[in-house]
Amino acid sequence: MSNNQISLIRIKRDLALYKNKEKAQLLSRFFKTGEGQYGEGDVFLGVIVPDSRKVARKYFDISLGLVDELIQSKIHEERLVAVFILVEKYKKANEKEKKEIYKFYLKHAKNINNWDLVDLSAPKVFGSYLLNKDREILLRFAKSKNLWERRIAIISTFQFIYAGEFEWTFKIVKILIHDKHDLIHKACGWMLREVGKRVSEKKLEEFLKENYKNMPRTMLRYAIERLPEPKRQYYLKLK
Repeated sequence: MSNNQISLIRIKRDLALYKNKEKAQLLSRFFKTGEGQYGEGDVFLGVIVPDSRKVARKYFDISLGLVDELIQSKIHEERLVAVFILVEKYKKANEKEKKEIYKFYLKHAKNINNWDLVDLSAPKVFGSYLLNKDREILLRFAKSKNLWERRIAIISTFQFIYAGEFEWTFKIVKILIHDKHDLIHKACGWMLREVGKRVSEKKLEEFLKENYKNMPRTMLRYAIERLPEPKRQYYLKLK
């Protein structure tokens, strides 16, 4: 048995120590794993996020080849450990290694296939790598037929917002403003809210005044969540 196989067995074993049948049932419902739902077929062990992080930190130095096996697992928490390992690796990586991790993330975007997997990794890997680089890939992802690639596109801009930028968040929201999926409405609204909170409330309001008519109500509601109550009520009455 190879060292990689031994490491994979150990990761699965350590993760299984935290499994909980009742939590697994709750998570399966929460993440919509039923037939025709966005998480259809996803399998849960019932491991809470802090325990998944513990396992990831213990094994963050495994090879990307081994992460490749984890990220293709049918078990949700194993894929979650995989993205946590990528985040940990990225924090400690040099420029060459960061590019390798980014390319790995890009290759496996379709395996990062639930909203928690996206939200906990996209800004810290995808967004972080693109901060000072060409961002055209985000436009491609925003126009993708794959729900998770579209969510990666908008959530990745969180890293830009942290850096004081808002233009790319607005650009991606404009592409996604007519999206049919509730998970995209929520993600766009969330990122708009963060622009107002962390960068400029004025710029957020300028964007809202120009685009609120086309925004789904859920997106608008999320976007205005941190505005003063009179302004919130003003926008809600407009819809």
